[in-house]
Amino acid sequence: MNNDRIDIRRRKFITLAASGVGGAGLIASAVPFVASMSPSEAAKAAGAPVEVDLSSMQPGMLLTVEWRGKPVWILHRTDPMLTLLKRHDSLLLDPQSREPQQPDYAANATRSIKPQYLIVIGLCTHLGCIPTFRSDTTAADLGSDWPGGFYCPCHGSKFDLAGRVFKNVPAPLNLEVPRHEYLNDTRLLIGKDRKSV
Repeated sequence: MNNDRIDIRRRKFITLAASGVGGAGLIASAVPFVASMSPSEAAKAAGAPVEVDLSSMQPGMLLTVEWRGKPVWILHRTDPMLTLLKRHDSLLLDPQSREPQQPDYAANATRSIKPQYLIVIGLCTHLGCIPTFRSDTTAADLGSDWPGGFYCPCHGSKFDLAGRVFKNVPAPLNLEVPRHEYLNDTRLLIGKDRKSV
């Protein structure tokens, strides 16, 4: 009888031990699997807001930064550039920025929070090509009705110095203005604003 009791105890011990080891192995193998479903650090960084120092930007200068794998242009507009924005509304497809290509705070004539700074995603709204920046002094070869801005050489779309698209070009919409906010007078945060927190 004692031998039978010992065998039962041994069986219970072996069963419990095997179950414990099996359970631990199952948990150990599940941890990397579950961890692999989390976004990588690179993926998190790709969507993260980008902070930009504007202190070295001179009037008339265009700066390009990358956000979410896209070029974002920051144009420090001069006073003459801002004056040009008021002179060609009749030539634009959406001069009042009624299409939702910008946050509400940028749905104005300058499409910006601070008039001197334009912040737009540098991709043509036609097929996603990258337009070139053409100031008013280099735009004469593209037609007298175009005061300069951004020109897409792939299919001829033209945008003004506020990223607004001209009529009769392939691009159907103004350039997109990403969410952004100013952290102080010289620091800009692209990809986030107080409303999207």
